[in-house]
Amino acid sequence: MISILTQERLLGVALGAAFTASVVLENRRAIHGSISDNRPVYYEEHMLGKKMSSEFAQMWNKAVDGTLGQLIIYLSSRGW
Repeated sequence: MISILTQERLLGVALGAAFTASVVLENRRAIHGSISDNRPVYYEEHMLGKKMSSEFAQMWNKAVDGTLGQLIIYLSSRGW
């Protein structure tokens, strides 16, 4: 027979593990619930105190790709 002290410790470990698992599960559900797949295409982000639309971000990415495209091709051919 296991001593009462050992039984209490095992019960504490089991209850602690169950409580921790429920907290982690609830946090994961909250995170997944906060991520919305139904965002509009032109939503606004708050970046460095200024609002920037995703359209501007796309234009920025195209400009950077156009400017650095040749460098990327060169580095890729050299094995970088």
